[in-house]
Amino acid sequence: MPLDPQPARSDRAAALGEAAARRILLLDGALGTEIQALSLEEADFRGQAFADHAQELKGNNDLLSLTRPDAIAGIHRAYFEAGADIATTNSFNATRISQADYGLEHLVYDLNRQAASLARGVAETVSSETPEKPRFVAGVLGPTSSTASISPDVADPAYRAVTYDLLVETYDEAARGLLDGGADLLLVETVFDSLNARAALFALDALFEERGARVPIMISGTITDLSGRTLSGQTPEAFWISMQHARPFAIGLNCALGPEQLRGHVGELARVADTLVSAHPNAGLPNAFGGYDLTPEEMAGHLGAWARDGLVNILGGCCGTTPAHIAALVEAVAGVSPRLPPSLPPRLRLSGLEPFEMRP
Repeated sequence: MPLDPQPARSDRAAALGEAAARRILLLDGALGTEIQALSLEEADFRGQAFADHAQELKGNNDLLSLTRPDAIAGIHRAYFEAGADIATTNSFNATRISQADYGLEHLVYDLNRQAASLARGVAETVSSETPEKPRFVAGVLGPTSSTASISPDVADPAYRAVTYDLLVETYDEAARGLLDGGADLLLVETVFDSLNARAALFALDALFEERGARVPIMISGTITDLSGRTLSGQTPEAFWISMQHARPFAIGLNCALGPEQLRGHVGELARVADTLVSAHPNAGLPNAFGGYDLTPEEMAGHLGAWARDGLVNILGGCCGTTPAHIAALVEAVAGVSPRLPPSLPPRLRLSGLEPFEMRP
């Protein structure tokens, strides 16, 4: 049975919408950056339950929700104390496809439920301390390590490493755990292939119908390089048209690029999306050592300008961002009004790699 009664979740969804209407909301930052800073060893990932597991488990950050829940809860707490409104669950790779790398496919439901439950517990605690500012939990559904649109074999363009049906099953399993653990909304994020995301959205729609209730959905794509397109080739506007049937609470972009490179693409979404717009970029482009160099003040300077220019409703950070980055961002957007979604005329809008709009 779900840990969270549906009426309570509905109340929190209403509170989320009310908060978003009043101010710019803050997502948290990178979980991976904070986990890496803990310098955990193989034994931390294994715990007692997986001491005899045949495969190496170090690097399976999602597993830490079960083996080091104190560490994950501490990270959520740090981001909330920095000023985040929404915690993202430690479930980016908690799918059957991604967990196959570690031989832990059977744990997918448990990983997601525990990840959401940990974040829910911290959110409830912090909300009770500051009732004027309720905190929320976004259940993360990552992109998986496979793409449904592109062949991994250059000699066989028709080959696919994953099927649409398998993706639907994978996302259904993960989403059930997130909802049963108490997630307030679901975040389909770091979308590099729109077909993967549409499989997730199909799974969520069927799950909502089965349970007789919906939760808000956020969708966040990733522009993989300076071409300004997703890995499957879509522009930001084409990506939005591919996703708008899901009636998302918010559409946005995250990862791959820093704020300097991402601003124009977020601006394109802000122009065409008649819903909220989110963004959580990296702390700059990776340096020669794979690190990220933008300081909290520098990042807040960029994103604060986006807010003042009316581009966004929800802001946060991806790779390389820390609680210090979120704290600086809270100050940068204080008192800045959220973006007002445009009222668009009803027209036929289609997309392949490029958008198409039929006008009079």
